[in-house]
Amino acid sequence: MCLGVPGRVIQADGLVATVDFWGVCREIRLDIVDQPVEAGDYILNHVGFAIRKIPSEEVEETLALYEELLRAAENDMMAADVRDELRASAARQAREGSDA
Repeated sequence: MCLGVPGRVIQADGLVATVDFWGVCREIRLDIVDQPVEAGDYILNHVGFAIRKIPSEEVEETLALYEELLRAAENDMMAADVRDELRASAARQAREGSDA
C-alpha cells in the first residue's frame, strides 16, 4: 500500500511547487495534479508528485486522519522515519531562529 502525504503549497512556479509538510518543505512536481495549484492550496503528494489537489472542505479532515495514522503507527518504522524528520526539521528551524 502506498500512502500520499498532504501538504500546503507555499509557492507554485510552473510545474514545481514548494510544499510544507508539517514544517518540512520540499519541492514537488505538478505535472500530474488534477487541477491548477496555487499558494495556500493543499495537495496530496506521492513520491515527489502532487497527485491531487485537496478540496478546501476536506483539508482539516485529511490532516487529522494523517496525524491519527502517525499516532496509531507508533511502532511502525516508516512512521518513525516521518516523526524523526519532523523533529529534525523543528530543531533545524529552532537553530536558524536563534542565529537570527
